[in-house]
Amino acid sequence: MFHLLVSYSEWPATAASLSQGRVFEYTSERATSVMKPGGSLDPSIVRTFPALFVHEIGGRGEQYARVGTIIHAHQVGQDVRIEYVIDNSVPVFSNDTLVDMAFELGVEKHELSRTHWAVKESDLFRVLFKLSPSRSAAPKVFSIGKSGPVNPNLVTAMMPFSGGFTPVYEAIQAAAGRLGLECLRADDIWENDIVIQDVVDLIYKSSVVICDCTGRNPNVFYEIGIAHTLGRNVILITQSPDDVPFDLRHIRHLRYLNNGEGRKKLEAELADRLCTLVR
Repeated sequence: MFHLLVSYSEWPATAASLSQGRVFEYTSERATSVMKPGGSLDPSIVRTFPALFVHEIGGRGEQYARVGTIIHAHQVGQDVRIEYVIDNSVPVFSNDTLVDMAFELGVEKHELSRTHWAVKESDLFRVLFKLSPSRSAAPKVFSIGKSGPVNPNLVTAMMPFSGGFTPVYEAIQAAAGRLGLECLRADDIWENDIVIQDVVDLIYKSSVVICDCTGRNPNVFYEIGIAHTLGRNVILITQSPDDVPFDLRHIRHLRYLNNGEGRKKLEAELADRLCTLVR
């Protein structure tokens, strides 16, 4: 899912307000129920999905779109106040490019000519990656996006293949199972002649990727990079914080002990985190 926010004039740097009547226009009942469990807007859920900030076609100012994240939303009188952060690492693109992407994004073109906030059920980053002109910088050792759509109920576990990690994998599967999710790792599938292609396909189709940094396994670190590049939700786990690379230490991780009690705790903590990410 992603938020589509359209404004007649340029979006301010950090916050803006919309009329309450314009909130969740052109939004399915399913998507609305995700954002408003129990009928009230839940900011903790809102911020888990990316946002596309668009200058209304025919509006005032430059006609372009930017990607960001809503960090808070709350009602103020008859308006909804939205606070957000624009992601400057994602290039700005024109409304003409956005119109070309509209069908893939599940957006009707007329929606881009009306100020409102909608929630769409498409995978924003998959579409941007697939249709962006910058796709010329595609990987040469594997393909991306040919394995089918993202499965919102699929969790992938990335860890060393040694036997000592089998009980850990079983704990991850149990955590996913609590929420009715499927959990796989690369040795569960064999669809391609090249192993890395199976790994990439599995990451691509997953909504969440759980990566065990224990032992500083180079394959796992490579897979973390792929998952981050594809915009997947990544949960880092480890038996030792020292095994988390320096460049990833700003990201929260779950520490666990590889014994019965420790794995049970890991299962519970993962279930809580998964619930936040996929509900």
